[in-house]
Amino acid sequence: MARCRRRRLHLSNIYAFKGRKSTFQEDHSHIGGPGFSRVVYCNEPNSPAAERRNYAGNYVRSTKYTPASFIPKSLFEQFRRVANFYFLVTGMLSLTSLSPYSPVSALLPLAFVIAASMVKEAIEDWGRKRQDIEVNNRKVKVHDGNGIFRFDEWRNLKVGDIVRVEKDEFFPADLLLLSSSYEDSICYVETMNLDGETNLKVKQGLEATSSALHEDSDFKDLKAAVRCEDPNADLYTFVGTLHLEEQRLPLSIQQLLLRDSKLRNTEYVYGAVVFTGHDTKVIQNSTDPPSKRSRIERKMDKIIYMMFGVVFLMSFVGSIVFGIETGEDMERNGRWYLKPEDAEIFFDPERAPMAAIYHFFTAVMLYSYFIPISLYVSIEIVKVLQSVFINNDINMYYEETDKPAHARTSNLNEELGMVDTILSDKTGTLTCNSMEFIKCSIAGTAYGRGITEVERSMAMRSGGSALVDDDLDVVVDRSGPKIKGFNFVDERVMKGNWVKQREAAVLQKFFRLLAVCHTAIPETDEATGTVSYEAESPDEAAFVVAARELGFEFFSRTQNGISFRELDLATGQKVESVMFERLAKNGRKFEEKTREHVNEYADAGLRTLILAYREVDENEYIEFTKKFNEAKNSVTADRESLIDEVTDKMERDLILLGATAVEDKLQNGVPECIDKLAQAGIKIWVLTGDKMETAINIGFACSLLRQEMKQIVINLETPHIKALEKAGEKDVIEQASRESVVKQMEEGKALITGSSGTGSHEAFALIIDGKSLTYALEDDFKKKFLDLATACASVICCRSSPKQKALVTRLVKTGTGKTTLGIGDGANDVGMLQEADIGVGISGVEGMQAVMSSDIAIAQFRYLERLLLVHGHWCYSRISSMICYFFYKNITFGVTVFLYEAYTSFSAQPAYNDWFLSLFNVFFSSLPVIALGVFDQDVSARFCYKFPLLYQEGVQNLLFSWKRIIGWMFNGLITALAIFFFCKESLKHQLYNPNGKTAGREIFGGTMYTCVVWVVNLQMGLAISYFTWVQHIVIWGSVAFWYIFLMIYGAIAPSFSTDAYKVFLETLAPAPSYWLTTLFVMIFALIPYFVFKSIQMRFFPGYHQMIQWIRYEGHSNDPEFVEMVRQRSIRPTTVGFTARRAASVRRSGRFHDQLKKNFIAF
Repeated sequence: MARCRRRRLHLSNIYAFKGRKSTFQEDHSHIGGPGFSRVVYCNEPNSPAAERRNYAGNYVRSTKYTPASFIPKSLFEQFRRVANFYFLVTGMLSLTSLSPYSPVSALLPLAFVIAASMVKEAIEDWGRKRQDIEVNNRKVKVHDGNGIFRFDEWRNLKVGDIVRVEKDEFFPADLLLLSSSYEDSICYVETMNLDGETNLKVKQGLEATSSALHEDSDFKDLKAAVRCEDPNADLYTFVGTLHLEEQRLPLSIQQLLLRDSKLRNTEYVYGAVVFTGHDTKVIQNSTDPPSKRSRIERKMDKIIYMMFGVVFLMSFVGSIVFGIETGEDMERNGRWYLKPEDAEIFFDPERAPMAAIYHFFTAVMLYSYFIPISLYVSIEIVKVLQSVFINNDINMYYEETDKPAHARTSNLNEELGMVDTILSDKTGTLTCNSMEFIKCSIAGTAYGRGITEVERSMAMRSGGSALVDDDLDVVVDRSGPKIKGFNFVDERVMKGNWVKQREAAVLQKFFRLLAVCHTAIPETDEATGTVSYEAESPDEAAFVVAARELGFEFFSRTQNGISFRELDLATGQKVESVMFERLAKNGRKFEEKTREHVNEYADAGLRTLILAYREVDENEYIEFTKKFNEAKNSVTADRESLIDEVTDKMERDLILLGATAVEDKLQNGVPECIDKLAQAGIKIWVLTGDKMETAINIGFACSLLRQEMKQIVINLETPHIKALEKAGEKDVIEQASRESVVKQMEEGKALITGSSGTGSHEAFALIIDGKSLTYALEDDFKKKFLDLATACASVICCRSSPKQKALVTRLVKTGTGKTTLGIGDGANDVGMLQEADIGVGISGVEGMQAVMSSDIAIAQFRYLERLLLVHGHWCYSRISSMICYFFYKNITFGVTVFLYEAYTSFSAQPAYNDWFLSLFNVFFSSLPVIALGVFDQDVSARFCYKFPLLYQEGVQNLLFSWKRIIGWMFNGLITALAIFFFCKESLKHQLYNPNGKTAGREIFGGTMYTCVVWVVNLQMGLAISYFTWVQHIVIWGSVAFWYIFLMIYGAIAPSFSTDAYKVFLETLAPAPSYWLTTLFVMIFALIPYFVFKSIQMRFFPGYHQMIQWIRYEGHSNDPEFVEMVRQRSIRPTTVGFTARRAASVRRSGRFHDQLKKNFIAF
């Protein structure tokens, strides 16, 4: 292989403080003991010693099943569901003589349903398998033992292999960094797949390996061994030793390259494989997300259990009646046709108790049709199709990043329509997390003429229509192209004009500092010469870009220096400067003005940073570097505190230059989205790490707060607490802080209680900082905190840690019992997303950790409006109606079976043919209900937006309340009674052939079954709000398929079709009474539901029915009428700019008169 020229160091200035020689400390004394037993033979993966270790291979499997385990494991998963297990038991009983139907007719539908569920599982798992195949078949260069590196697949790697990873490639396993393209063996790693961070991290190999291993051929004779810790999930520590040429060298996390990290800004690295496959740290960290089930699904389980109770009760009662009837057969001779004197045990009067017991098991099988066998699989199919619609919704597609919405799980679709509280991160969720340099304060003078969104909001709050300032009335040339990260406009300093300012020397130092003190990585385009940057944070990138645009272009970095071009102070021409200078003397000269400007910037919602410097002589710098390296090379537990101690001594007596202010803009549509969600009655909490003032101003900007709100602020910034903190008595501080927080919460609650007692419509906002939140979340006080918070219209938790976010989410979820939704974009939001009932990840710029831990991913916060108000409401409405209808049709069918058996003195005689019984749920009534769950819309998307209060139907669970469920069941009972008795009476005296034969079971059952099929499908037609061609096909197709099946099945030999043989063509179809009975039964069975819905729609309409009336009556374009209905959703305690307008109307005294007038008109 050709020799590769070693690159010179081109990156991080912090690297200058990273030592290369380490000494053994306490952590390395464990090597060889428990937990530290791993031995890696570098460059000898196939040696006998290595093979005896029998370490895991590098093949990674994320699938739930293997080919061998799929069938048993999948069957186990299916029969864990109590309904499926019940049908399995009844299917097994059907193999005995107790069965009222043939075993095949009982087991085949169950097999069909189980097979459909298993196919779905297989398809989902095949997607994971394809992903595994793609990862395992990636290729990397592996040393073959002769100084030559050849491509091989990841799955073939072994512990001890030497690999060469090229720029922008992923690491195939956990590697020990040996050397890199840089002369001192550093490399830059992106760990976005591990921790969600997009910033680059610096790794560095040991000097002993980097000095000897420069190119491929140098590895031919490499012999080394690594003794280190056993596989574990800790991403941030690694303890080991390298045995190389009789040297024992300590290893730390600095030398470990983790699998699924990416090599960036480094041409290549060489590494030895330490951990493979499932032993790697990233796989060790892979945990299954918490299992989440929707409230509707949990309630559905309760209904299933209730139906089991009904089935067993009916079977028990029927068995008692049957036992009594059987015992009296010899005396009364009432059932002479059963020949009780010759009967076997089932009808033997002398063994009536045993006959009753056997009947019980038979009845349990016969009444199994009360339980919808296809319910679970139908719901799964519907939810998957609903997720497809969510994923393909063009209105939730973000073109800028080419990211659509992605429902990562379909289990929680209906839960999207039941959200009571949203808990949101701020940075990157409400804001863009794309910083723009917009203002700065230098030498006590404020620069930057831009106006932030918060400033505009503040101007509106103060009564103005815009921010007015003499300073801003300047004509500025904005014709140039938009520069990412730079939104600074001020002719006093741009285009080199800063050299004309009175404090030009201070401005020069300020801009130099921006160009020098950072960890950004410059990349120069060789074709155009333009320099771009990659930085650890958006703030840093904005600073470096600002420095470049103001004439201080950072373009290169070496191990010992930073290079940038700047304007000469005297001439304004570019010159070269390799090291920065520090010349200022008066450190506090501009302090007062700078503080004033920083406060103004914070009030404007900007992120501020103070810039200062200090001159250091050479001797002091050498001493600092020595101590810093010692602290950096320490491998003890207090390493970070040692570093802080050294740097703290250096960072003193600094000379102030000024401050920067960058804006993290609100995402497009955030205020409008929050306003609409608030109108829907959804409570919105913001959990942020920002300081209180910034969070409050952002709250005003996005309409979470408004001027009329009374703010309840809970913090520990009281003089008493500050005095105790200075005294430093920890226990006393904790006790005083706890008492202060409790007192503030009690005062806030009293304020709200007093306001509600007066009948006023005052709105309250709760703002609490992280320190106070620590005490508020303690077990003794969290109930008080929750009571206070839920009584407020808005809640903002400032300076909150990731753990506090998760704890607050858990408190709201468990304390209110309502559905919570967590939304965030960073790794620090993962706990909150997993703790919430629904976790929504924003696929922003902070990596994919939040998205990978979420249930649903969207690209912008504003898409939450459509996700909840439209898709959430539709999914909730569809699933609720679907489940209610499922139980309606099964009760209708099951009650006809029960009534017929009761009519035959509980003799376990089924009303229908075996296959009629088995195929009802599978073919004749299942497709319409699936179509309902996928396509129905009670109101259109436009009306979901226009009347957001409609969303409260899901929050209050009105469409799946016990009242509605029992109502549908009662409807099924009424329908079944109408079908059975109308059919029985109409066929009692009918003759079906010239010989005078009356209707038998096959004719009665066929007629009644036809009526059931017609009625339940027509009932579906009445229940549907939004007809499409799909609904027409499945409803009329189900009815038509019944007739087609009846003809085909009836044409089969009697040995299979039994009493259905030619029953339709020869008996039913030619008889006018069959068609007349079907027609009249359909009418009479549906009249009760039709009357009920007519009365309800006319006199007691639900909110969605009111909206349907508005659309039907043509009032949807009447602004006054629509506004009247919409005002029902605007409550005094809500948030958003609509609430702000409503409050303004209330204050004018016109609100109540207008509402009363409109309501009377309505």
